[in-house]
Amino acid sequence: MSYYLNLSFLSNKPCYLQKAEHKKRLSAEALRILSQCESRILTNEDIAREAGGRPFLPGSDTDFSISHSGNLAAVSLVRGKGLRTGCDAELVRPRAKAKEIAEEFFTAPERKYIESGGSFNLTRFYQIWTLKECFLKLRGFSVFDMSSTPSFINDAEPELHDQFREQFKIDDAGVSPVFFNVYQLTGNAGERYMVATAIEGTEAEQPEIRWFSKDSLTVS
Repeated sequence: MSYYLNLSFLSNKPCYLQKAEHKKRLSAEALRILSQCESRILTNEDIAREAGGRPFLPGSDTDFSISHSGNLAAVSLVRGKGLRTGCDAELVRPRAKAKEIAEEFFTAPERKYIESGGSFNLTRFYQIWTLKECFLKLRGFSVFDMSSTPSFINDAEPELHDQFREQFKIDDAGVSPVFFNVYQLTGNAGERYMVATAIEGTEAEQPEIRWFSKDSLTVS
């Protein structure tokens, strides 16, 4: 089995998140990463979709998940029969409706974790959000299925600790365990990203992080 988190950082210059050409560039970069991982040139036509829209490569034992935000393109990839992965990347930035999102989609222990210390912690918000998103992508669900995600904080363990980042298991009846990793990436210009990955169908393993660009970010 091979398990990778493949990353590419396009530029240190500020990006304009709403510009369609920038999003197209990020999508093309993710496809370039996937092509290099597969050692063949892939186009969008080579990627099929499950009923829920989840992408896959027909006839391949490679499972992958793509996410991009800001100037970062991320591809989580695993090779092995029956294995699945999910990935979510988010530029850490103020969101006008972050509190409303947490109130609607997060569990009570998760909200308590985010608001510990008496103020809304944006970093902790993105930790939980990316973990939930990567789980949805793993299962081929949409954001409307957010209530199907596990609670990543519970009253017995109210902190997101190092062991959690390495291997956190969700026990689902009849379903293989799912293991999660969450990383914070920091650049020289002060930009921050949160990236979360999930793997299902094997024992806990941390993905090997590989960069596909000249510029990279510090991972913690």
